[in-house]
Amino acid sequence: MTGRQLETVGNDLALLPMGGLVREFLGYLSVEAGLAENTVLGYGRDLRGFLEYCREKQIGDVGQIRAAVIQNYLCVLAKANRCESSVKRALAAIRMLLRFGRLKGVVADDFGSVLEGPKVWQRLPSVCNKEQVMDLLNAPKEGQPYYLRDKAILELLYATGVRASEAAGLNTTDLNLKIGYLRCVGKGRKERIIPLGRVAIEAVEHYIREFRFKLVKPFSGNRLFLSRTGRPLGRIEMWRLVRKYARAANMPGNLSVHTLRHCFATHLLGGGADLRSVQEMLGHADIVTTQIYTHVDLERLRKIHKRFHPRP
Repeated sequence: MTGRQLETVGNDLALLPMGGLVREFLGYLSVEAGLAENTVLGYGRDLRGFLEYCREKQIGDVGQIRAAVIQNYLCVLAKANRCESSVKRALAAIRMLLRFGRLKGVVADDFGSVLEGPKVWQRLPSVCNKEQVMDLLNAPKEGQPYYLRDKAILELLYATGVRASEAAGLNTTDLNLKIGYLRCVGKGRKERIIPLGRVAIEAVEHYIREFRFKLVKPFSGNRLFLSRTGRPLGRIEMWRLVRKYARAANMPGNLSVHTLRHCFATHLLGGGADLRSVQEMLGHADIVTTQIYTHVDLERLRKIHKRFHPRP
């Protein structure tokens, strides 16, 4: 495993029964499967809870795990008021661990696939209208200490729909501002190319030309967005920055980087973009994930209904 957080999780797991196998599994996900660090950390947290349950039940070997054990653990999570998606994610982590155990020859029967998790209702993403997004993008004011950087971040997030971790991981070499695109490394370390609009290009150019050099330190590297100390901004700082300007623009308190991602997709589709192109720009592996945005744009649905229903 790589990363300080992953190493810490691995060390904690080593103290639990079957912790060695889980630690090896997380290393496999990180190095061989190429999953993002945050995804691997999520698996680690879910599996730690399961291992603690196994310790209470005096189950010390993966070969002792039976379908009833897993089902009972899921019931414990449900009684603890864990949401359906959380329970389903825990089951997915256990299934993958059993599959890995079978590959290693320590699990005789991979019965995890026959276990059913709770049904999860699909929730429509929260989306702001175009006027609200403009208010957010204009929330940074000239004269504020980090105006150029923050303005560039907000414009880039809305222009590309990248995730917080993807924006935080951008290097200056990942952008071609003359042609107008950026190269993004997303989940599973998959690369994708996303176009940049004129306004976002101007904001990022302005930041690089007039402010970034003031933040750069010997340890900054090529990372595009830097903190006041010269260290790369992380995804948590990205979320805090968006929340800060959302409050300044009198917008909903739960607005986040992901809200801008939802707005990016919904506004593109509302403007006539095809679903496949939006899927590619978002980096979705399955177009079903992208299709949810077709249900969000109420104005678009109203126009479709009026155009095609026999009694509009």
